[in-house]
Amino acid sequence: MPLDQLATVDAAGPGAEPAARTIRVATVPASHVYVRHLDPVHPLSGLPRIDRLPDPDPDDPRRSTVSTWWPPVMLQPEWVREHADEFDVFHLQFGFDARTPAELAELAAALREAGRPFVYTVHDLRNPHHETREAHDAQLDVLIPAADALITLTPGAAEEIRRRWGRVAHVLPHPHVVDTERMRAARARREAEPVHPDRPFRVGVHVKSLRPSMNPLPVLRVLTDAVADIPGGVLQVNGHRDVLEPGGAKFDPALADYLRAQERRGRIDLRVHDFLPDDELWEYLESLDVSVLPYRFGTHSGWLEACRDLGTAVIAPDCGYYREQGPVLEYRNHEGGVDAASLHAAVRQALALGRPRPAPGEERIRERQLVASAHAHLYRSLM
Repeated sequence: MPLDQLATVDAAGPGAEPAARTIRVATVPASHVYVRHLDPVHPLSGLPRIDRLPDPDPDDPRRSTVSTWWPPVMLQPEWVREHADEFDVFHLQFGFDARTPAELAELAAALREAGRPFVYTVHDLRNPHHETREAHDAQLDVLIPAADALITLTPGAAEEIRRRWGRVAHVLPHPHVVDTERMRAARARREAEPVHPDRPFRVGVHVKSLRPSMNPLPVLRVLTDAVADIPGGVLQVNGHRDVLEPGGAKFDPALADYLRAQERRGRIDLRVHDFLPDDELWEYLESLDVSVLPYRFGTHSGWLEACRDLGTAVIAPDCGYYREQGPVLEYRNHEGGVDAASLHAAVRQALALGRPRPAPGEERIRERQLVASAHAHLYRSLM
């Protein structure tokens, strides 16, 4: 169900009549920001209320949790059998990395036995945590045929699903990531910001706990030269300690040596820290003119959505479907390597275009209302 086909859905504002019934959804996971923002901001007229079960605590499944959800207890067939009378629809988002295809088949069988519809949102057609694609493909070969309904985020991903499995997926965009008040504040700050012709042009790369999908060193080698060619250009590299400091769980000596050498030469602004809480992460993103995604494979990106919310331009690789999520400047990067000329061109284009405005909060709220409506319609149709 593309979003443009939802224009006639009554995504009501404050004062709408409450829905006549409630649909209970077991969502894996429930506490992730993507899932939380599937709920409407305002009640939806004429549609059921969606009540998502809290994530069971992995250390004590009798309790619920709002922070620790992995490994997801709801993926256990035993949990489905014991709690089938507590939910109406089962909706898998992600978190099944550690489950074998056979275990996922057991989960699907338990849902069929319980008579509970199974919805799967296909976020990743290539798992960013896996070096090769075979394991994830085997999981998808179970989940996609078994699901009663499929959702994905972009038309390109839906076409790949149709081509590989012969299934139709509803296309619903990623909702906002940053909370609405923070989006409004970012837009107000941007509109009040004085124009300084000598203001630095700040390009950022975030070297967080490295996933196999990330290969930042070849990208950084190109960016160091590309940004150095820009008067007032600053290449800011933020990295996690576990990647850039000896003894870290994912220490990358070649990457760390390169960054320290460039820092000593004054060619980069290097900032090493631990995981940033949301407020500090949004402040960091908002300080950048452009954020460069150093992915060599992937499908969709929540980081891209946060940049849209805060008014930071995004330079994204041509692998996956990032360009279909929202406005990006594209460069060629895949498992075969980085195309330096296209990355240089993307940086120059970002400079010429200037910083985008943060997405209007009202527009993102309307989009969220429509996405929430689509989910409620889909759940009701499966009951």
